[in-house]
Amino acid sequence: MALSRIAFVGLGAMGMPMARHLVAAGFDVRGYDIRPESRAALAAAGGGEAGTVRDAAAGAEAILLMVVNAPQAEDVLFAQGALDALAPDATVVLMATCPPQAVMDIAARVAASGRRFIDAPVSGGVVGAESATLTIMAAAPAGVLAAMRPVLDRLGDKVFHVGTEPGQGATVKAVNQLLCGVHIAATAEALSLAERVGVDLAVVLEILSGSSASSWMLRDRGPRMLEDEPRVTSAVDIFVKDLGIVLEAGRGAKAALPLASLAHQLFLSTSGRGEGARDDSQVIGAYRALNGPQR
Repeated sequence: MALSRIAFVGLGAMGMPMARHLVAAGFDVRGYDIRPESRAALAAAGGGEAGTVRDAAAGAEAILLMVVNAPQAEDVLFAQGALDALAPDATVVLMATCPPQAVMDIAARVAASGRRFIDAPVSGGVVGAESATLTIMAAAPAGVLAAMRPVLDRLGDKVFHVGTEPGQGATVKAVNQLLCGVHIAATAEALSLAERVGVDLAVVLEILSGSSASSWMLRDRGPRMLEDEPRVTSAVDIFVKDLGIVLEAGRGAKAALPLASLAHQLFLSTSGRGEGARDDSQVIGAYRALNGPQR
């Protein structure tokens, strides 16, 4: 299958740089986002500006969905008519973080239309999207994935074939998000203890970052926990959603996930205080609220 015309839906903090990478690689990309300024920005970068998702999808050989969740993906594909507007042998690539069962349901409806489907959630956040170094966890028949590799390789430097069935990519992403969320919460707990007893947090962070207690999340989020208003690379509400998906996957598998459940409560508490749009490192505020003023 020749890949030239691509529809890209969801031109947010991650979707916009991803779409721009494809434009720079020479693909004919028509993008849609609910925000007119985002559509205009893609047009300014050399992409096509579509007024509706159906216009973006018209005749495209592939559609990439970088939307917020499964209900948005369903709305784009089915309610707004993107699926019917695609080329008859087109491929739908769902790159959002969604519950495995929801992915399977969407894939079944796509397959019923005669089109292909790739379950391809990503990890790497805004930084990975901007630098085209995302990790892509793709589940699809080998031939379907091979046909899309020229596109996916422009978005990530690690494209893993995790299985052939829809939902397998989503499950791997859920496992990834479980560890990410727990690691961020554990970092916040450790630093909040150091803060509570009055130890210099910068010194503590330097020690931990070079010790056996270190993790990628500690090294990345830890410094931002020391800032009053860090740059938002992943919002608190993202982990409210993603850890909710983790717990849903756990219920479906009848797997106990107590650490994920506790981490979810901490992110939920932070969001409930009106801080859902802040950087996810600010989950440390949940501990400050629990512990009260510093001594």
